[in-house]
Amino acid sequence: MKRKYKGSWQQTRQEREEGQRTSRKELMVESLKLPKDSMLGASIVTITGNTDAFVENYKGIIEYNSQMILLQGKNCKIEICGRRLAIDYYTNEDMRISGWIECVHYLT
Repeated sequence: MKRKYKGSWQQTRQEREEGQRTSRKELMVESLKLPKDSMLGASIVTITGNTDAFVENYKGIIEYNSQMILLQGKNCKIEICGRRLAIDYYTNEDMRISGWIECVHYLT
């Protein structure tokens, strides 16, 4: 008599296969020496001193006030905390933030 497995076994297999797809993509990017940020959609945060930040590859602005800016990246949320924070400009691809930057958190 054959048993059909359902439920958690299939979910585990599906999750495992999704993890392998991600790994394969990462391996391909690494082996071809392609830039990870553009190929995998990783966000790039460049901070100059403690007064300027340049953010690339973000999806949107979730929350914005003078003490905290919360951005949605492809794989995580980016929280920039400080005082007198302001978004100087933004486009669909990048933005410039000025003010007194105290910390940057990557939230999963």
